Amino acid sequence: MPRTRRKVEGVYYLFLLPALILFTLAITIPAIIGIFFSFTNSIGFGDWEFVGLINYIAVFTDPAILQSYLFTFWLAFVVVIVVNILAFLLAVGLVSRVRLKTGLRTIFVIPMVISGIIIAYVFNFLFSNSVPALGQLWGIDWMSESILANPDLAWVAIAMVTAWQAIPGTLLIYIAGLLSIPGEVYEAADIDGAGKLQQLFRITLPLVAGYVVINVIIGFKDYLNAYDIIVGLTNGGPGTATRSIAMTIFTGFSGGDYAYQMANATIFFVILIALALLQLRFTRGRNVF
Repeated sequence: MPRTRRKVEGVYYLFLLPALILFTLAITIPAIIGIFFSFTNSIGFGDWEFVGLINYIAVFTDPAILQSYLFTFWLAFVVVIVVNILAFLLAVGLVSRVRLKTGLRTIFVIPMVISGIIIAYVFNFLFSNSVPALGQLWGIDWMSESILANPDLAWVAIAMVTAWQAIPGTLLIYIAGLLSIPGEVYEAADIDGAGKLQQLFRITLPLVAGYVVINVIIGFKDYLNAYDIIVGLTNGGPGTATRSIAMTIFTGFSGGDYAYQMANATIFFVILIALALLQLRFTRGRNVF
């Protein structure tokens, strides 16, 4: 028997209309205008002319922009691995029979509710003052200088702070996944003589695989938008060693490269759309929430 489509009441569209109008005015229209100007030589105001694909061709041959893409993707790759490993291990510990696990869950979630720029400024002070002071006090040479001033290691500080802020959200998803596993599964494994490590790799990991996929894809997509933590820690320095894609785009807007950076933003937008479609493909049909 063919399924009959349920008629949607008009009042629901009425409730949807304000949000749709706001989204169109704040997101859709500015995006279309920006894509339009990416084909011009506009500097953000005044006269402009169409230049075709010149901006896009220049983006793909600009070493500074290519460097920002390499840095951003490398940062996202490292952070997504670190965050998922640590968050999963913490989740396993926090759902086990440990004392004060409710209080520990609250403590580990705190970084998620603090603004990224505030976190960055706090860690900037620690990396620039407290850690070098301890290095000099203890006579440890590699700690005596700020890691933020080292162009080869500054990204490590950014990855650490980004991971510190991102772990709580990933942790909550893993906790939800672990709590959804029936206890009878582990009881049967205990009867069969399986150890805790065997249960972890042969029961827990396979049953939370869907959560792992979701955390990896969503996390990687979010880390590509790295901006506030980088601004607060290094402001893209030393030099341009830690300048992300988002930071390159915003810096270009204020530097007279409006159309050029709009082309860069359009390319970045297409990449994010591709990742979003990939996310939908992997999560469609998975009953994980």
